[in-house]
This record gives sequence, structure tokens and C-alpha cells, in this order.
Amino acid sequence: MQQTDICFAPVLRMSEALTHPHNVERGSFIEIEGIPQPAPAPRFLGTPTRVQCPPARVGEHTDQILKDWGFSAGEIAELHRAGAVASA
Repeated sequence: MQQTDICFAPVLRMSEALTHPHNVERGSFIEIEGIPQPAPAPRFLGTPTRVQCPPARVGEHTDQILKDWGFSAGEIAELHRAGAVASA
């Protein structure tokens, strides 16, 4: 298919995407504190990107997000008691 005029790309598992030659060449993934993740996008010539903080841990911002969405402290506590949400 590479000799055709068709846009195409393989469907990859995350483990495959991390090591796919195209993604490696483009720097599509970075590793922060041992955690591979997508590199910042978009990237423009002459405008380097950088990661300004480590990735969030599971549940790290749960309570704040729920507050931002209008949940009361009691509702958030009930979600925790029910095991519906987790905090770091």
C-alpha cells in the first residue's frame, strides 16, 4: 500500500505504538517518572514543547474535579464510601 496514493496507518496496541518506527522517529511518546505517555502536541518548528509536571496519579484530582462539577462534600464522601471513585 505504500506505493499507492492512499492515506493509511496500522492499528496498534499501546505497547506497539511506543516502539513503532514512525512514532520513535517523531518523538510521539515521552517517558516521565517511568511512565510512557503521549508527547505534548501540537509541535511547531522553532517552538519546543516541554512537560511542566509529572503525570497525575490515579485519583490524584478526583475530589477537586467532582467539586468543579458541582458535587457537594457529602456527595463526594458517599461516592468514596460506595467505591465509585478513588483518591490517590
